[in-house]
Amino acid sequence: MRRVAVVGGGILGLAVARELTSRGDQVTVLEKEGRWAAHQTGHNSNVVHAGLYYEPGSFKAKMSVAGNRSMVAFAQEHDVPVNVCGKLVVATGNDELPGLNALAARAAANGVPARMITPAEAHEHEPEVACVAALHVTSTAIIDFGAVCQVLAAQLETSGADLRLNTPALAIREGGRGGVEIATGTDVVRADALVNCAGLHSDRVARLAGLTPPVTIVPFRGEYFTLKPESAHLVKGLIYPVPDASLPFLGVHLTRMLDGSVHAGPNAVLALKREGYRWRDVSAQDLAETARFPGLWRLARKYPRTAVDEVLRSLSRRRFARSLARLVPAVGREDLVRAGAGVRAQALRPDGTLVQDFIIETAPNQVHVLNAPSPGATCALEIAKHVADQVT
Repeated sequence: MRRVAVVGGGILGLAVARELTSRGDQVTVLEKEGRWAAHQTGHNSNVVHAGLYYEPGSFKAKMSVAGNRSMVAFAQEHDVPVNVCGKLVVATGNDELPGLNALAARAAANGVPARMITPAEAHEHEPEVACVAALHVTSTAIIDFGAVCQVLAAQLETSGADLRLNTPALAIREGGRGGVEIATGTDVVRADALVNCAGLHSDRVARLAGLTPPVTIVPFRGEYFTLKPESAHLVKGLIYPVPDASLPFLGVHLTRMLDGSVHAGPNAVLALKREGYRWRDVSAQDLAETARFPGLWRLARKYPRTAVDEVLRSLSRRRFARSLARLVPAVGREDLVRAGAGVRAQALRPDGTLVQDFIIETAPNQVHVLNAPSPGATCALEIAKHVADQVT
C-alpha cells in the first residue's frame, strides 16, 4: 500500500485525498488551520460554474464542464444543498455585444448549454435587469461548498485516512529510501509521495519541497456586499456582466444564495497578507515578498486604470453600487450591507502575466497544484482524478 501525504485541507486537498483513498492508497492530510476549508473554499461564492469563460481545450474548459456535472451529482447523492438555477450574462450596451457573442461561441465550443436571448426573454428570468442582449447559461448552480467538504472529510475518516488539523508543513525533504519526509513541528510524516494543494501557500510549499515554481502566488481580495432583505427581490438568480477577456476576474455580479440572500461582488484588490480579508490585515513578510516580485509591478503597468478603479470601488460604497446598477438599475447605495471577503490565490508569472489556466507541476514523488482558483472548487473532483493519475 502506497502512503501519500496531501498538504492542504480545502476542497481540493480533501477531494484528492478521497480519490487516492478510493484507489487503495493510505493518505495523510495536513491542514495548518483548526478546521477544513478555512480559506479559499470557506470564503467561496458557492457558484458551480458551467465552463463558459475558458479557452477551449484548456484544463479549465474541460474540467469545468465535467466538474459541473460531477459536483452537482455529488451534492445530490449526499444531500448537500444545491440549486441548478442557471444564470444570465448581460450586455448592457451595444459595445459589449462582441464580447457577449464571443462568450456564446466559446460556450458552444466547450459544450456548455447556453443560448443568446432578447431583452424581453431576459426579463422573464430577471424582471429588473438592464440589457440589450443576454446569454442564458442553464447549467450554472449554487451549492454549499463547505458542506461538500464536511462530506468529504467524513468519507475520509470512515475510509481510515489520517486527518490532521493544526498541522502545518514546515519543512520537506527527500526520504532516506525515496519518497518524502515532512516536518510539522510535532513530528515527521513519512510518505511515498507528496501532493501539494496548499492554495494561497502552494508556491511556498513547492519551494520547501525543493522546486523552483514557474509562478508566484499574489493574493487578491474580493470584497462582497449583501442586498438588504427588503431589496433581495430585485434578483431572482445570477446576473453577470460581460467580463474583460484579458483578466481572470469575472467582474462585479449579483448572486442569489441558497438561503435567499443576494450577494453582490466581488471586486479585486491586492491583499496585504496572503490571508488578508480586510484592509487592516497586513503581514510585513507577505507584503515584502509580494513587493519584491517583479511580476506585480509589470502587471500594474499593464492595467493601471483597472487597479485604481478596483481600489476606489473598495473604498466607496457608492462606486460599488454604481457598478451593480449597470446590471440592475434599481440597486442603490442604500441597498448594500457590507459582507465578508475572500482571497484569491492568483498565480502570476515574472513577466506580469496573470495565469489563466490551472497549473499542475510534477517532480519525482511529488505533484504540486500551483494555480487552481475559481473555478477550482467546481472542478475539485475532476482535478482530483488528474492529480491521482499523476501520482500514479
